[in-house]
Amino acid sequence: MNKLVAKEQFELGVCYYPEHWPESMWADDYRRMVEMGFTIIRMGEFAWSIFEPQEGNFQFGLFDRAIDLAHSYGLKVVLGTPTATPPAWLTEKYPEVLNVTYEGVTLQHGMRRHYNYSSPKYHQLCAEIAGQLADHYGNHPGVVGWQIDNELNCEISEFYSESDHTAFRKWLQHKYESLDKLNEAWGAVFWNQSYSDWSQVYLPRPTPSPKQPNPHQALDEKRFISDNTIAFAKIQADIIRAKAPQQWVTTNGLFGHLDSHELNDQLLDFFSYDSYPQFSSIYYDAAEVNPLRDRGWGLSLSAVRSISPNFCIMEQQSGPGGWVNRMDMPSPKPGQMRLWTYQSIAHGADMVLYFRWRTATMGNEIYWHGINDYHNQPNRRVREAAQIGQELVASGQAIVGTVTQAKVAIVRDYDNEWDGEYDVWHGPFMWQSNKEWFKALQHKHIPNDVLYLRSKTTLEELTRYEVLIYPHPAILADETAALLDAYVLQGGKLIFGCRTGYKDKRGQCYMRPFPGAAQSLCGITVEEFTMVKGTRLPTFISWADEPELLTGADSFNEILQVVEDSVEVMGSYASDYYAGKPAVTRNQRGKGEVWYYGAVFNEDAAVQIINHLGLQSPAAAWLELPTDVELQIRESDSSSYTFLLNYSKEPMAILLKEEKRDLLTDQLIVGTHTLEGFGVLVLY
Repeated sequence: MNKLVAKEQFELGVCYYPEHWPESMWADDYRRMVEMGFTIIRMGEFAWSIFEPQEGNFQFGLFDRAIDLAHSYGLKVVLGTPTATPPAWLTEKYPEVLNVTYEGVTLQHGMRRHYNYSSPKYHQLCAEIAGQLADHYGNHPGVVGWQIDNELNCEISEFYSESDHTAFRKWLQHKYESLDKLNEAWGAVFWNQSYSDWSQVYLPRPTPSPKQPNPHQALDEKRFISDNTIAFAKIQADIIRAKAPQQWVTTNGLFGHLDSHELNDQLLDFFSYDSYPQFSSIYYDAAEVNPLRDRGWGLSLSAVRSISPNFCIMEQQSGPGGWVNRMDMPSPKPGQMRLWTYQSIAHGADMVLYFRWRTATMGNEIYWHGINDYHNQPNRRVREAAQIGQELVASGQAIVGTVTQAKVAIVRDYDNEWDGEYDVWHGPFMWQSNKEWFKALQHKHIPNDVLYLRSKTTLEELTRYEVLIYPHPAILADETAALLDAYVLQGGKLIFGCRTGYKDKRGQCYMRPFPGAAQSLCGITVEEFTMVKGTRLPTFISWADEPELLTGADSFNEILQVVEDSVEVMGSYASDYYAGKPAVTRNQRGKGEVWYYGAVFNEDAAVQIINHLGLQSPAAAWLELPTDVELQIRESDSSSYTFLLNYSKEPMAILLKEEKRDLLTDQLIVGTHTLEGFGVLVLY
């Protein structure tokens, strides 16, 4: 059971590091937190050498005092296991716990996440510190939950120590049982890579072409890293479950080479996420057309919601962000911190903790600004956090446990994500198409989920949605195609993009006409194809019902050939030597339909398909919104809340055709209403 759903209040709080501040400051800090409406704090995740200054010498005095005092002020405590930063005494005495790079360089003490997940010694030491903490705090009335480690696979998500090579070999032996099956799965006959003894098998290692391993080996490497990460976290989760059964367990992600869905299913009460919308200013592509910027962070929150429909934000951005040498994010403008908080809540968060209470005065994060500045004097961010706190004290209980609603899902899967890191013939396309579809749906005010297809995904899970968008699943097993076909036959609408269906689970190409496992669903084959780059000029598609309308056919073009009478050509190429050839098709299949788009999606193309599908905002009957305002809906059996989020600094006019009440202000609203710049409404 997701223990957030059962909560009776919305928890708002902050990350706090008592070891960073004089003890004389703690009481004043806690008092001000409570006055701001905060109810929960996180601590301890980087404090191993305080809990265990020498091996086997456990000291709890500092955190006993910090937790006892927090409890006396009515603050709940989330305690982190400190295994993300093994102390210097540990790495000096047991260097085998350190991580090693692909090139063979051992990563040393001095930052964080400098360990590997495979070392038996590190397993032992982590079990010991987790057990000691759980013994000591498992019945503490102030401790309500645990965060395992911190940001698994952040900073680095590849591991090449001797322990990792050994663990990978054992993982492969379990998966394939024999070298013959391994050689077949890896296509080892190519370039004479066949193995005759298990001792010859390693994780990818440097080759004559830099970082260019066997692609099937590289895919299995990512699967191994995920399983190995979960096994590492399980050591701590099992101990805490046994010793602290009344306290919940979570951890914070979302990072690479980790099946976070499986992690959550196996180990956690709910998933947690660290939300920093202005990371978008770092990763923003200056060439992108009509960018969403921080609004686009909702796509990541949608992915988190697919793991845990009601989740925790363990770190919510509260100020300008940056380490000494990277991530130089600007300060939130007035109202943006509040906007981002409600962005997280609108997408499913039932608990939010800001990072951090006060900006660190030392270390790499001296510019990762918290709510309070170094001087600890009142500032705009403190006032804004207090406003949010007071709003959620009054209204948060109504929101907790409601679930975000959507009839459209963008479909992903881990195999294609991991394979696509190496395979440039499909990997980059997924991220572009996801972003462009999200953008189109956002501007149409159509909420969407992200749905990860897994071996345990059921038809019932798919039929929650009217439309599934699965842009470029190069790896598509026959059983997955059959599940998608069942979804379509009962009435679902399924949308594919180019590079669909031509690989099996091993990452090997089918000896079938494209789109491989999806051919019968789509009713087409691919006559030929090309990358659109280099000597290839940008190409365009003309839509059958609007021939004069041209939209870009981005990055990759597949020239389609209709093979079933049930297929209708919805768009044709309008340029290059294949002008006039089919580019977009729709196959009526059973009660549903399957679209195939022979390029990488852009917003214009997505809008065309949305219009053909007749998709509308769920609030279209009573609400008119400008494109700058996001709409999200959270519902329970008895209530429905419509979140409106203005991502513009300018006021926006909205039109309500029915009278609604704003949950945050208790104001009745009808007719034309001005939503302030970076403003928020929660209507019911």
